[in-house]
Amino acid sequence: MNESSFSELNIQPEILKAIQEMGFEAPTSIQESCIPLILSGVDLVGQAQTGTGKTAAFGIPAIQKANRGSKAPSVLILCPTRELAIQVTGELIKLAKYTDGIFTVPVYGGQPISRQLTALKKGAQIVVGTPGRVIDHLKRGTLKLGALEMVVLDEADEMLNMGFREDLEEILSFSKGKSQTVMFSATVPKAIQNIMKKWMENPEMVKVEGRAETAAGVDQYFMEVRDSMRTEAVSRVMDMANFKLALIFCNTKRLCDSLVQELQSRGYSSDALHGDMRQQVRDKVMNKFRNGQIDILVATDVAARGLDVDEIDVVFNYDIPNDPEYYVHRIGRTARAGRSGMAITFTSGRKKKQIRFIERMIRTELKPLPMPSTKEVQLSKMDHHIEDLLETLESGGLREYIDQLEPLAEGHFTPIEMAAALLKMRIERS
Repeated sequence: MNESSFSELNIQPEILKAIQEMGFEAPTSIQESCIPLILSGVDLVGQAQTGTGKTAAFGIPAIQKANRGSKAPSVLILCPTRELAIQVTGELIKLAKYTDGIFTVPVYGGQPISRQLTALKKGAQIVVGTPGRVIDHLKRGTLKLGALEMVVLDEADEMLNMGFREDLEEILSFSKGKSQTVMFSATVPKAIQNIMKKWMENPEMVKVEGRAETAAGVDQYFMEVRDSMRTEAVSRVMDMANFKLALIFCNTKRLCDSLVQELQSRGYSSDALHGDMRQQVRDKVMNKFRNGQIDILVATDVAARGLDVDEIDVVFNYDIPNDPEYYVHRIGRTARAGRSGMAITFTSGRKKKQIRFIERMIRTELKPLPMPSTKEVQLSKMDHHIEDLLETLESGGLREYIDQLEPLAEGHFTPIEMAAALLKMRIERS
């Protein structure tokens, strides 16, 4: 596991403050490798997919290196789709929250060009755009790359697959010989190698690889649910399977705290474990979890290092981890000491790419698992209560209770009706 921190990567204090506020505790493998190299000014090719934290890997150096004193852009980031351009822009705005003089403007098709013209005219140090719309602005003269110092090609192989090769060549021709060129791509086919030879100078290669296989005995699933339904999905799985101990992983400290509040409001004994907590508090939480005083522990990757509890029934990836190695570490918290275990990763929409990437890295296919319906949960709860009832019947010691119920049985109610009423009361209270 990655043991470094963002503070060791020569990142400016104002960016570190934003990272801290976003709740991230430690860099992913791609961030740890790429940030110092990009800051040093070399051309770089990062072989990594969505879900590895690559946006921050190039976004942090882009913000740090952007020329705050110029209205003309010093960084251009190209993305294959408007959705990715919007996503990258949002991440950069968060990372630059405390950095004065850095404005990021997205330019993409499907948005009125007049709005983009106004934003570019005001001045932007970083421009994020799709190739077609960037070329449109270059031809209009509304985007000038004379002050460009860095070009980033995000998901370069996707741009080539979508037929943007000529557009990329045209855009890169504006900065040839002047700009640092950074490229991120899931694969490095011949077409990408040709771009590297033509437009990059002795590029450094950084590749994220799966270095570990997942533990045996863990049944691995993905569950497709909207983000707003993830807590409901946790509740239904916990109730249906009657799990005693669960571990939930989130990518940020902030989400850990808010999720704990949601779970507690639903009646689960839950607590958080993350880097903002003093060691004394962490130890106290861990002891409660080991002793079964907490049903559900919600943790970040860094805080859960060294977590050693044998009885964990299920691990939920509330957020998809930013590194396949983190995934291996997370699900290894269950199925310990010869026991079996379950791991459920929530996904939706574009996040499915991250699941596919993890599957390739760990060489294991995650099985689909539908979210249980309320009816299924209700029936399962009833089954669990009936099992408890049978166990109580077999253990005996019922004479004093029989004495209390016999008068009712002599009245209007049959013994089976009384048993049904007691079962109903128990289910409704659980």
